[in-house]
Amino acid sequence: MDDISKTAVGSKPASFWKGVKAEFSKIIWPTKETLTKQSIAVVTITVITAALIAVIDRGLQYGINFVIK
Repeated sequence: MDDISKTAVGSKPASFWKGVKAEFSKIIWPTKETLTKQSIAVVTITVITAALIAVIDRGLQYGINFVIK
């Protein structure tokens, strides 16, 4: 029984890398145009979200300072 488990363990790294290679061949990489559009969308959403959080933060800060004073 030990011989079987040693054989199975020894072949796992080779099997793993074969699986990795097979999965990488299935990847469909985006075109340059798609990548550019998606990158612009991500940056735009990030900037809008950051601005919204900054406005909410300033509003809360003003409100808390108003209540305290």
